[in-house]
Amino acid sequence: MTAPATTDTPPVEPSVTGSGDRRPAGRYGLLALAAAVVVGLLLGYAGGLLTPTLTRPGDSSAEAGFARDMTTHHAQAVEMGLIAFDRGTDPEVRQIGGDIATGQQGEIGTMQTWLRSWGLDPTGDQPRMAWMPDGTGKIENGLMPGMATPEEMAKLRVAQGRELDVLFLQMMIKHHLGGIHMIQGILDAGGDDDVLAVAQIMKNTQQTDLTNLQNALKRLGG
Repeated sequence: MTAPATTDTPPVEPSVTGSGDRRPAGRYGLLALAAAVVVGLLLGYAGGLLTPTLTRPGDSSAEAGFARDMTTHHAQAVEMGLIAFDRGTDPEVRQIGGDIATGQQGEIGTMQTWLRSWGLDPTGDQPRMAWMPDGTGKIENGLMPGMATPEEMAKLRVAQGRELDVLFLQMMIKHHLGGIHMIQGILDAGGDDDVLAVAQIMKNTQQTDLTNLQNALKRLGG
């Protein structure tokens, strides 16, 4: 799960140039985070395997649709978080990005393990958001709620300095708001107790993230 911005472990501090400018830690920091993302994914798979399954949701169930769509939604958040961790200049922004990347990658592992344990393909033949009442009406330009457009992602990939920090925060706030809407959808429509328990944790975590993201954006004047 995504950790709050304030933890017992201090964030990775950016290095300081000779002129006093602060810049992110180098490639070793990103490699360490990448390793953490892989560990999070494996732990997510393990957590999914430990989930008891007395009844298996079907291919067109709300649970299957949620797992598939939220995997796609999370994958974009992981990329955004890695960008912020790698190139952000604000220490809190970098920590939030790293926390989101590792936490949501672990959740992807859990959701993909559910699908395998239910004997279902990672992708189904149902339209995006069809599992959610009026969900297909929430799709805009082929994107699920809160997801960034290809143009927005391209802009984030090339942004630098404070522009990157602020853009990441703005995009991730929108992304989390859409994600919480989808999570509430499975909480309302789902019937699998284990899926509902994980979804509630996701919602609580993303609500905490939102507070951290909004506070950081306010501090940076974005």
